[in-house]
Amino acid sequence: MTIKKRILSGVQPTGDLHIGNWLGAINNWVTLQHQYETFLCVVDLHAITASYNPKELSKNTLSTAALYIACGIDPKTCSIFVQSQISAHAELCWILNCVTPINWMERMIQFKEKSIDQANNVSIGLFDYPILMAADILLYDADFVPVGEDQKQHLELARDIAQQRINAKFSKDKNILKIPQPIIMKRGSKIMSLIDGTKKMSKSDPNDGSRINLLDAPEIITKKIKRAKSDSSIGIEFNNPERAESKNLLMIYSILSGKEISQCENEFSETGWGTFKKLITEKLIESLEPIQEKYKILINDPYQLNSILQEGKGKAEVLANKTLNRVKSKLGFFEIEK
Repeated sequence: MTIKKRILSGVQPTGDLHIGNWLGAINNWVTLQHQYETFLCVVDLHAITASYNPKELSKNTLSTAALYIACGIDPKTCSIFVQSQISAHAELCWILNCVTPINWMERMIQFKEKSIDQANNVSIGLFDYPILMAADILLYDADFVPVGEDQKQHLELARDIAQQRINAKFSKDKNILKIPQPIIMKRGSKIMSLIDGTKKMSKSDPNDGSRINLLDAPEIITKKIKRAKSDSSIGIEFNNPERAESKNLLMIYSILSGKEISQCENEFSETGWGTFKKLITEKLIESLEPIQEKYKILINDPYQLNSILQEGKGKAEVLANKTLNRVKSKLGFFEIEK
């Protein structure tokens, strides 16, 4: 019997998931789940690194898990769980904090970008969340982590901490922590904002018109695409660096339609924005309808969702605690004799 390699990934439950989360991450997990032993986390501890509404956190956590399944994740194949319900994440994070040089953290690009928005309210958690992300990954002995280009630096940090600060310092022979490899998601890994094609689509953008949420009604999708930034050129192009919005919308259409980008470029080489926006609106509504229908069934059946999350937690917790205990043993923590 062939033992499957393992992957680990997750999304923050900060507001509604959007098509960037779906096309850039979840859609890829749907494909990978048949090839790998898959652990998918709702990373709610990461969600509190910025200002949030406590009343919404639990609701959004459950909604995110339901959307994983509605998008095609099979809970019979994958382990779906909530990060905060497994205390090993926070405990390993603290241990990794104590071995990671602060200058490694100061070079993290996403902290620099996110801290601009938070000004004087930047928390230690926002600065430190790449360490928590490293703990998330390393706890499960993940062989691979699906990441986009913008997350690659975080995986490199996890690899450096595991190899240079844990394995090299505390073990002379066998690795204490497994060194994960990236699976770089290229097509769709970076869906951009509808109002600025140079910025990534984000749940934290205060302008809801910048994204298509997975649960947006058809009339909302129609309105957002109508208002999406365009230009005065005829034809929809992909490789013109001066037409970021054209590239973004063509990428979205290509993924939704299952057509190659070159085929779409040829198809829309003389198409005006008005016509193209109608076509991509229709494709979005058509593609999101089955997801929304399945989501409604799931979110109205909390017993089923809780059962799925409880089962996922059980499987994840066994692995996480095994890794944590191995680390603590090698790093000299006292163990009560049994």
